[in-house]
Amino acid sequence: MLKKGDVMTIRHLKIFIEVVDSGKMSTAAENLYISQPTVSQAIKELEEHYGGLLFERLSKKLYITEMGEKLLSYARNVVKMFDDMEEAMLQDAYLKRIRIGATHTVGDCLLGDVINALREINPNTEIYSYVSNTKNIEEKLLRSELDIGIVEGSVKSPDLISIPELNDFLVLICSTKHPFAKRNMVKLEELKSESFAMREEGSGTRELFERYMQEKGMPIRIALEGNSSDAIKKSVIENGFLAVISVRLVEEEVKNGQIHVITNEDKGWDRFFSVVYHKNKVMTEEMKNLIGIVDHYKNVDVLEGISTGRLIK
Repeated sequence: MLKKGDVMTIRHLKIFIEVVDSGKMSTAAENLYISQPTVSQAIKELEEHYGGLLFERLSKKLYITEMGEKLLSYARNVVKMFDDMEEAMLQDAYLKRIRIGATHTVGDCLLGDVINALREINPNTEIYSYVSNTKNIEEKLLRSELDIGIVEGSVKSPDLISIPELNDFLVLICSTKHPFAKRNMVKLEELKSESFAMREEGSGTRELFERYMQEKGMPIRIALEGNSSDAIKKSVIENGFLAVISVRLVEEEVKNGQIHVITNEDKGWDRFFSVVYHKNKVMTEEMKNLIGIVDHYKNVDVLEGISTGRLIK
């Protein structure tokens, strides 16, 4: 049993994390190939050591407490750092790794170039990338399943550090065959009668657009939901829908005459792509190099020399 002054063990933390992830002590025991009493004892020792409950036990279910959440934010990173240390010390040829998360917009317009540049700087580093929406990237960073992320949305957790790095803004797009494409100005009020192709729930792009329209008291008629920019652009071109999307994603379609861009006059769609990582994460050389690479993509002028419409109130 842990006593005051005893050193916390990695084993205690691994058991605690497994209980959180599985939701049951019996399942955690099965996953760790140990007995349920051993799991129960480890949790009890942790609670006695820190002087409080890590879980509420209600109707045979476990609910993590505020103290448990606090411990979890540290435990995942401590265990990950320990595993990294073990791998580095026990392997003769240690293979460095970096796990990068990127939102769909970043994945479509930036991630490939960033990874190629990172490979040139760190040729012996194994690079893993994961593309999803902002919400999922945030969850994986909190679970130490990713080392660093590049997202277009705002992160919610106070345990994550978010550094704005790249300027970006959203634009309203339509097919060049749409009536809006033949006009210099479109009124915001006109959008309520149009059908929109939207990104899925959890997307930073969708969150920004929905918040803007809600503040203006404007409804959004959603005709299609998709989790890729290609699906959104295709529905705009082929089905006559409108969409709001990063300006960085429409350069090719604008130049080949398939998509018309309408910019927002009041700058309400300006935003940043941010580099995000856990506050307790040890900054590796690979992470520092990634941030430096991203910094080179700060400014973009996709619309230089392109005729665009304007969205006005």
